[in-house]
Amino acid sequence: MNMTEDLTSVDTHFAFGKNWESYSSLIDEAAIESSTQALVRLLGRSSLEGATFLDIGCGSGLHSLAALRLGAARLLSVDLDPDSVATTRAVLDRFMPGRSFVVEQRSVFDLDPAASGRFDVVYSWGVLHHTGDMTTALRRAVGMVAPGGVFLFALYRKTWLCPFWTIEKRWYTKASPAAQRRGQVAYRTVYRGLTAASALVRGRARRADSARERGMDFDHDVHDWLGGYPYESILPDDVEKLMTSWGLRHEASFLCAPTRGRTHGLLGSGCDEYRYRKEDG
Repeated sequence: MNMTEDLTSVDTHFAFGKNWESYSSLIDEAAIESSTQALVRLLGRSSLEGATFLDIGCGSGLHSLAALRLGAARLLSVDLDPDSVATTRAVLDRFMPGRSFVVEQRSVFDLDPAASGRFDVVYSWGVLHHTGDMTTALRRAVGMVAPGGVFLFALYRKTWLCPFWTIEKRWYTKASPAAQRRGQVAYRTVYRGLTAASALVRGRARRADSARERGMDFDHDVHDWLGGYPYESILPDDVEKLMTSWGLRHEASFLCAPTRGRTHGLLGSGCDEYRYRKEDG
């Protein structure tokens, strides 16, 4: 990405918020339960009672909702996109009326523990690789974790075809709605063909299942994937190096592929999920 661009401006990013606004009408109890169970798995426990929770890149608000369902005592949800902010507020008001929460339009690059405090749980699923400066975004997120707290996040696995997908996403973000629809049809056609030969696409073939596991929707997930610009990716070993250099200890990983190396990327990249704990003190 052109580093002269303002990474805190929504104009430099794909319109994620419009996609999540559309998706939010599909949220039901089944989706909430799936999202809640996915959060429990990544969190490593079944309750957030008394915990403070920061959701960076709240999107539709589904995962913020899951945090409240698990008993989070204080919730701050932030997103760069004003449509995501409005959608998250609407979803939380709809499913958790009367509960206290804060939803703000804010970039991860503007997060400041001096202003907002630090949190027991900092959560960012599939977001920080879309910021235009993933390493800085990760460091900012880590800075919001309280001593002894956990950082839960998911990032795209690096693939051999990431340069192609970067070009595709840049095109798709600027394309007309009609051209985007043609792109979606083309992707689904290739997806169906390749998933029929599942041995070829082991790393990406579970996109539909992965979406359902987190309470998401396949068609909205495809639009999100094709348009997800800015775009970066990273290998698990490089995540480990960054986290340990910032004083965090690995607790759990849920990897999208059997190995820790690059995947082929024929259908794109899956997300590796991580739980790291910040050392006390």
